[in-house]
Amino acid sequence: MSSLNLDDFTDLIERPDGGLRNAAEERRERQVLPPGALGRLDELGTWLSAAQASVPVRPVERPKVVLFAADHGVAELDVSSRRAGTAHELVRAVLDGTSPVAVLARRSGVPVRVVDMGLDCEPGALPEDVVRFRVRRGSGRIDVEDALTAQEAEAAFRAGTALADEEVDSGTDLVVLGDVSVGGTTAAATLIAALCGVDASVVTGRGEVPIDDLAWMRKCAAVRDSLRRARPVLGDQLTLLATTGGADFAAITGFLLQCAVRKTPVILDGVVSAACALVAQRVAFRAPDWWIAGHDSGEPAQAKALDRMAIEPLLTQGVRIGQGTGALLALPLVQAAAALSAELELTPEPEPQSEPEQKQGPAGEQKTATQEQEPDGSADGGESSDRGESSGQDAAG
Repeated sequence: MSSLNLDDFTDLIERPDGGLRNAAEERRERQVLPPGALGRLDELGTWLSAAQASVPVRPVERPKVVLFAADHGVAELDVSSRRAGTAHELVRAVLDGTSPVAVLARRSGVPVRVVDMGLDCEPGALPEDVVRFRVRRGSGRIDVEDALTAQEAEAAFRAGTALADEEVDSGTDLVVLGDVSVGGTTAAATLIAALCGVDASVVTGRGEVPIDDLAWMRKCAAVRDSLRRARPVLGDQLTLLATTGGADFAAITGFLLQCAVRKTPVILDGVVSAACALVAQRVAFRAPDWWIAGHDSGEPAQAKALDRMAIEPLLTQGVRIGQGTGALLALPLVQAAAALSAELELTPEPEPQSEPEQKQGPAGEQKTATQEQEPDGSADGGESSDRGESSGQDAAG
């Protein structure tokens, strides 16, 4: 019997502080630049303030790229432009600094962490700190068999939560999340189709390097067959991840939920992180308030998942490469939003209006300067009345 109860996350996860979000919006209204002039940067600034529980927002100083890696057995059906079981080559490129995400991270000064959850290679082929969380070698072919056993799914999920704790405890203040996989988009499309209640053709895309029509039809058929296996277990998210997900999917889902527990914002990358986010939303409905989507990858399943979670991508550049690349491209926007929110000049506070100056009259009564300066003497009602009566008596006499 498992001691893991996913329902606990519903109680553990809180929304970002709504009161501080309001305070951040009020502060934005006092800045010299009119609200709305910065477009979505205004929205990002207030989101960060609420997530950080800080007004003004603090700068994002210690972001980290975290990539979960695995091979998926469904790639054996030739549904990808890459050969099945070759995700370790992509990981090696990241570690060697030659992949797009590695180049961008190096230029930005952002560290990259790669976690092998289920690569189809010998563990000795990669560094110990990469492979120490591995659950299994590769995954089952989800159109005909489970991706993982129940025990493996739980182990992968727990690894994801442990990794989130490690990152937060080490000082990471924002995570750029991605995956390194072969066959992962097929598993992602299956999960999203199952959770959104749509057919395989609606969510099946063409992948990082676009596949031809024949490969797309094979992929669509694989998603269709996998959907038949996913639908009966929709009520149990961990079983769903074991049935038609994979070790990387289970780990990413646990990672996302624990980041929300630890109140740490996350930038989602492509369709795999979107699929895991959708599963995590089923676990804890408040969790998506801690995530933003870095970009639109062009995968129809990603668009469907983000729409279901009401998350709008920051960028639309057609970046299909995965591996956290599109999410990392969005990081400077988030950092810019934080800087503008904190550092734009505020309009001066209006000076409080002072009370009229009071002066002492001859009989000890208070008189204002305004009353003293009345030209017609109406400031001194008694004297004016006496002078009027005297004039009237003289005229009568």
